[in-house]
This record gives sequence, C-alpha cells and structure tokens, in this order.
Amino acid sequence: MLYRKLGKTGCDVSVLGFGCMRLPIIGGTSAVDLFDPNKPIDEMAASEMVHYAIEHGINYFDTAYPYHGGQSEAFLGKHLKPYREKVFLATKLPTWLVQGQHDFERLLSEQLKRLQTDYIDFYLLHGLNRQAWASMKELGALDFLNKVLADGRIRFASFSFHDDVKIFKEIVDSYDWAMCQIQYNYFDEYYQAGKEGLKYATSRGIGMVIMEPLRGGKLTDRIPEKVQRLWDSASVKRTPVEWALRWVWNHPEVSTALSGMSSMAQLIENLRIAEDAEADTLSGSELQVIAEVCEAYRGMLQIDCTGCAYCMPCPNGVNIPLNFSLYNDSFMFKDEDLNFMLYNHLLTPEQRASHCAECGECEEHCPQQIKIPEELKKVHARLAQ
Repeated sequence: MLYRKLGKTGCDVSVLGFGCMRLPIIGGTSAVDLFDPNKPIDEMAASEMVHYAIEHGINYFDTAYPYHGGQSEAFLGKHLKPYREKVFLATKLPTWLVQGQHDFERLLSEQLKRLQTDYIDFYLLHGLNRQAWASMKELGALDFLNKVLADGRIRFASFSFHDDVKIFKEIVDSYDWAMCQIQYNYFDEYYQAGKEGLKYATSRGIGMVIMEPLRGGKLTDRIPEKVQRLWDSASVKRTPVEWALRWVWNHPEVSTALSGMSSMAQLIENLRIAEDAEADTLSGSELQVIAEVCEAYRGMLQIDCTGCAYCMPCPNGVNIPLNFSLYNDSFMFKDEDLNFMLYNHLLTPEQRASHCAECGECEEHCPQQIKIPEELKKVHARLAQ
C-alpha cells in the first residue's frame, strides 16, 4: 500500500480509503437500499472486507451518521475496535439535524457511542453548501469544533462539500480546517469545488480526501460501446475502474480516494490498482484517452445524478435515484426496451416519476442541485408506456 501525507495534519494515510456508505447488505442492492434501516448490513461479508483491508494496508475509514440507515457507524465501531490505534476514523456531523446548539453535543455523543471510541480522528461538517454553511455559522458550529478539539473528542476539524467553488473558497478561508472532502473524478474535474478548489485548499495546507472517484459506479458499470472502444484504443490496457482511480491518484494534491466497495472482489481489485497509485505518472496520450471518454459520456448523460440517495426517502414514495438511472440508461445504452420494462413493471406506481407531488423536499438535500421535480416529468414522459 502506498501512503501520502494528509495536508498539515502530518498523518500518513493510505491512498485507498475505505468508504462505508456502500457495504454489502442483505435483501437489496440499489442505492436507496443502502439508506434503508430495514435492509441490514451483511455483517459477515462486510467484516471480512474490513479485516482484509486493514491487513493489506488501508488505514483510513470513512462513514457518516445516515449511512445504511444509521447502521454504518455502529458496524464500523464494532469491527474497528481491535485496530482503533492503527487506523484513522472519519465520520460526519449531520448538519441538517442541528436545530440548536444542544444538538451538536447530542449528535457527537451518539456517534462516539455508536463508534465505540473516545475520539474521532476526522470529524466533518457533512455536505456543506451555501445554506448549510450559513446555518452552521449561525448555530455556532465553529465554536463547537474548537471546544471538542480542545477536549480531545476529535483530532481534526473537517468538512465535506457540495456546491460551487466560490462558496467553497469562502468556507476554506473561514476556519483552520485540517481536511476537506470533495467530489472529484475525470467527469467532474470542473464541477462543484473541482480542480480549482482542490488546488486552492491544498495551497493552504488542507488535506484532500476524494469522494465519488467512480461517480457512484457510473464510470464503471455497463460501459457504453462508444466508451469501450475508446478504452480499447489506448496503448495501455486497463479496466474502467483502474482508469478512473488512476486519474484521481495522478493528482499530487489528493491524499486518499474513498471507494465505496460492496464486495470482496471490488476490494481486491482496488487494492491491486492502488499499488501503482503514484502521482504524475499518466502519460499525455493516456490523459487524452480519458478526456475523450469524458466527452463521450457528456454527450449521452441527461441527468447529472450520482445515485447518492441523499434525496431519499421521498415523502410521496418516489424512487428518485432509480428513476434517474433508468432515464439516463435509456440514452446511454442500446437496450431501451429493458428500461421501459423496468420502469413500468419493476417500479410500483408510487415509486414512478409520475407520483411526484412537487413538494421540493428532495431538492433541499440534492448534492448535485438537480431540479428533481422538473426532471421527473421528463422521466415519465420518456419511459411511461
């Protein structure tokens, strides 16, 4: 395993981080299932992965309050306990649940109990955007971070981010952050914080952790023929997973990339790729192939959804990520009949796009700032029989 310094923290973190949002589960496989508390983590399979990861050098584990319907923190606390001093543990304050200052203490205490630890290495304000940042400042989040840093319950104050680069820079300049976590992959090089934000934060000594390096699997699952031809044209042969991860690790500003691995096979593949995760090692011709693939995808993508499921649960029962996935697939892949069948027969009437009540609650939680009700109308118009 290769390691990189995490900014001014001085911590040596594995280039491959273990993201605990997509652990193997019992009774489901979709992105929405991962946030369903009634779909339990497959503890035997997931614990085997955690132990294997540590044995093979992964020392950075990332979770959050809502992952797996609240089960992820408890699972990780149980299985990291024997290794607690050997690994870095990151989790996130659910900013949307904070209504008053007392909630900061309540939530952190609950998380420490779930995680079976006296301290958290990296404590992130979760999913900061313009609105969440304003709320956190007003409610005293920065004073709270100072307090828990001083008493040792957290080691490093951090944040994760989903908004434009202007507000990103404002947040970076507003506090002595140790680390931040942004969405970054070859498709999203100039999206949200993007490359500009990556360089801006690292210039201030902030360690950079990357989420969605595979864009929720969109860059690796069911590769369109046009994209596969481009990969096949490269002089160096790699899997789509390897191309995507190598692109992220090619950036010297990146300390670790989080992979939300759902199987031992994925873990083993990611570990193999991480062996060559040196910065500035992709050639000009390799970077050109990746750029061409990116443009090919951009020509097909209709709705910019990563399947994170932060918009769920919909109060009216609509399965928003699956609707968007079927819609995008109907443009990106040739088997359109399958997508029509899945929409009209796999989804219940309540789950279909047509059941949207346009309440707008989902838009408040969407990291990609998608106009969800408007897009759901397009989904139904295309996929309904």
